[in-house]
Amino acid sequence: MLRLEARPEYSRVWSIASPLLALVLTVVIGVLLFAALGKDPVRGLQVFFWEPVKSAYAIGELTVKATPLLLIALGLAVCFRSNVWNIGAEGQFVLGAILAGGVALMADKGTGRWIVLVILLAGVAGGMLWASITAFLRDRFNANEILVSLMLVYVAEQLLFWLVFGPWKDPAGYNFPQTKNFDAVTQIPRLMQGSRVSIGIVIALVGAVLLWVFLFRTRAGFAQQVGGLAPAAARYAGFSSRRALWTALLVSGGCAGLAGALEVAGPIGQLTPYVPAGYGFAAIIVAFVGRLHPLGMVFSAVLMSMFYIGGELAQSRLGLPKSLTGVFQGLLLFTLLACDTLIAYRVRFTRKAAA
Repeated sequence: MLRLEARPEYSRVWSIASPLLALVLTVVIGVLLFAALGKDPVRGLQVFFWEPVKSAYAIGELTVKATPLLLIALGLAVCFRSNVWNIGAEGQFVLGAILAGGVALMADKGTGRWIVLVILLAGVAGGMLWASITAFLRDRFNANEILVSLMLVYVAEQLLFWLVFGPWKDPAGYNFPQTKNFDAVTQIPRLMQGSRVSIGIVIALVGAVLLWVFLFRTRAGFAQQVGGLAPAAARYAGFSSRRALWTALLVSGGCAGLAGALEVAGPIGQLTPYVPAGYGFAAIIVAFVGRLHPLGMVFSAVLMSMFYIGGELAQSRLGLPKSLTGVFQGLLLFTLLACDTLIAYRVRFTRKAAA
């Protein structure tokens, strides 16, 4: 029979191998799922894991999807390492998009390219503003940041819907709930002609490097983690757990808001009810699959963007529902949580004792 036996200390090997095993199990379950739906499993895997990387254009689209996921996950990693559970990055993403879109709508023919910087700063400010509500309620009233941040997601979405159905609605948009297309001067600079890949990916990668330096090479990063994980020890060492709370949420909100600004002033080019694409929730999986480490999150963001693109292709080419993307995301998280058991426990085979 099988039983779990506690390890004397956590396994470093399994802390790295667990996400890889989780991916393998996700693929195996995916094969069974395609077969159960009456689809060719090989074709299904090809759509999810080969089509998104088969050409330069496909890799460009993969990068476009990975950029907001990576940016949001970097901010969430600061929160989770500080024991602050920000589940509402989607709302911070939306509010960053709203403020950035508001700035973009003010551009006219005489506006210079400097407005791109203002748009990005507005997105950061929007995300930080929305996260500060959670930080204030947690700091002042000890409110649960999980519930507060999550509920604020729906408030941000309703605010977006009110704007695009009301005051910001394009009068020449044939009654569609959307703003006018942003002027070309507000467009985020692209890296290559004929591609949608923008400087957003450069910003995200630079952010990953800066996060690594902050967390693992600075006293402030060490204080940030200790202040969240062990408030009593932090106070004894002179660190502030209150500062850790505010820093974590403001950094996380700023990253999510920046991702929202890059999205609406980049690939989307306007505000619509479809700005909330679930990136804030998917980035939670990206953060944990990447082990809250900047390098790991780069790879997990690419993997999660493959699920997004694969789900869209499965819908158009295989006739499968778009919700298949969420199924694969959920499978990856579920199998990761299961495989993480091997970090603290080992599996033992024992013979059943005789009666």
